[in-house]
Order: sequence, then C-alpha cells, then structure tokens
Amino acid sequence: MKYVITGSLGHIGKPLTETLIKAGNEVTVITSKPEHASQIEALGAKAAVGLVDDVDFLTKTFSGANAVYTMVPTKFDAMNVKQWHEQMGKTYVQALKAANIKYVVNLSSVGAHMAEGAGPVSGLHRTEAALNTLSDVNIKHLRPCYFYHNLLANVGLIKNMNIMGANFEVSDKKFGIVHPNDIASAAAEELMRLDFKGHTIRYIGSDDVSTDEIAKTIGNAIGKSDLKWVVFSDEQALQGMLGAGLSEELAKNYVEMGTAINSGEMYSDYRKNHPALGKTKLEDFAKEFAAMYNVGNS
Repeated sequence: MKYVITGSLGHIGKPLTETLIKAGNEVTVITSKPEHASQIEALGAKAAVGLVDDVDFLTKTFSGANAVYTMVPTKFDAMNVKQWHEQMGKTYVQALKAANIKYVVNLSSVGAHMAEGAGPVSGLHRTEAALNTLSDVNIKHLRPCYFYHNLLANVGLIKNMNIMGANFEVSDKKFGIVHPNDIASAAAEELMRLDFKGHTIRYIGSDDVSTDEIAKTIGNAIGKSDLKWVVFSDEQALQGMLGAGLSEELAKNYVEMGTAINSGEMYSDYRKNHPALGKTKLEDFAKEFAAMYNVGNS
C-alpha cells in the first residue's frame, strides 16, 4: 500500500511512519523543512519537501496513494486561527479531489463537534466540514483528547511557583488525555485496514483522570508530593501565554478552549461515544514528564 503522511516527523507522524514502514508499506512524508529529509529517508520513507497550503504540491504528492493522513499544523502567526483551519480544509479538498484520493484519515480533536467556542478546535470543526464536502471520499476523523505533551508547558510554572494549572479544572476522572503514540497506533490501524465508509469519527484517549490527579501523579514523579493544580482566571491564563511569547490571536483561542473544557462542553460528545482507552496511562507519562523536567537540574 502507498500512503502519504502530512505533519513531518512530529510526535504522531514519526511513530505512524515507523509503524507503516515496518508493515511493509510505501510511505511518503511531507515536510516543509529540507533539513528533515534525511531523517525521513533514514526511516525508509520518501521525503516530499513543500508547503501544505500549496495545492499543486499536495496534488502531485498525493497522486497514486491508496490513502492520505491529513493534519493542520499550528500557524503561530495566523491572523485568524479558525480561518486558517478552514482554509487548510479547503486546500486539502482541492488536492484530494485532483489526485483522486478515496481514503483519508484526518487528525481532528475532541471538541470538534463545537462550531464555536472551542478556540482552535472550532477551527478543526471547520476543517472537518470542508473535508466532508467530498461526498465520494471515505474519511475517518480522529478526535483525540487533550495531549499529555501539552502538560509540559507547566515545567517553568512548577520550577518557579511550585504549582501547575490552567484556566480549567476537571474532577471525577472526566478529563480524557492521550499520548501521541496511542494516536499514531489508531491512525495506523485505520490506514492499514481501510474498511471505513463515508464520513465517520473515532475518539482516542489513553486515560481518564481529574486535573488534581494530574498534579498529584506528576508531583510524585518529580519529587514534589505537595504539587497542586491551580485554576487561573481567563485573564491570568491569557497574560501567562502572552508572556510566554504566544501571539494574542493564538493565546485568546487557547483561553477559549480552556473555557470549553471547564464548562464540560468540550468533552460532551466524547463521553457519549467513549472509546476503549489506549496503552499509555498517566503514571507512564509522568515518567516522561520527569525526564524532561529534570533536564538541566542534575
């Protein structure tokens, strides 16, 4: 089978590519950075260097593939985050149609049922909607939960203030969280089976926890048993992200996403369609977090 993977060798793209190659498939990985080509080729894949918003490049790269894995990269300088996601959906539609692709596995997110009010995830709602205009293409939208790796943004906060947190809190094990390896496994499974028809959704989670559990488990892993999850106001969260160097547009969207998590709406459809959970539990990720946290501490 021939596959094209967007997203270069990121947290999902690399293990996904490795799995597909190991199974004997032919894989082309799209990257915008020429210096990544050798890393892609070292895995046994073909590197296609170009931009994902270039329809002609995508069409040429997609042509001849049995299936394509699509994702929308974060555009840190986007003037309108939701519009960027919508436009990327339309760009993919043009290229997929021109290349006559019939199977697509698309990376979306939990909360993508929300047309408004979920920050960048409402942008992914627009991406899904654009792709769904391809009536003769079979599309599996993957909707993973909040990424474990997002928690690494708390490293500085822990070191400086001995707390972690956000503008949301979730109790009673209702906060789905996911490891990129489990997303990659699900994506590889869908790509290699290609048994989905029409436009369907698959939720992906690794563990269901509370935000207090997150702080406790990570605290224990880094030797801070008293670590607490603190809820920030939207304004505090906004100022913190601006201080970390995010653009105002991106920061406002992330604050909006936190508000959607806090209200429970972000996860409402996930709870109605709860998936079997993946392998990587919070305790497993806490070890990864500790390794990153301790870099430079020794």
